[in-house]
Amino acid sequence: MRYLQDVVTLRYAADKCVGCGRCTEVCPQAVFALQGRKAVVTDLDACIECGACRRNCAAGAISVDAGVGCAAAFINGILRFGDADKGTCDCGDSSSDCCGG
Repeated sequence: MRYLQDVVTLRYAADKCVGCGRCTEVCPQAVFALQGRKAVVTDLDACIECGACRRNCAAGAISVDAGVGCAAAFINGILRFGDADKGTCDCGDSSSDCCGG
């Protein structure tokens, strides 16, 4: 699932990674994988910026602006309309939840 390319706020510092694998366990979009003794980002544009990886990274190797992007749009759609699809990103519309509207 992708709405926009190259806009995600996720940043990963491999030099800080201790290889615990928590990011691979908590990411709902499988953005991370373990290779050797380190995590790697396998699909950056799949990130929905939910923040689960950052909250579970004890090493502080991950940063992301949680609450922006598509995760916020899904959550707002469910809360407002009871339907995640009604909150999906439509960045042609400046009032869209994921575009800072």
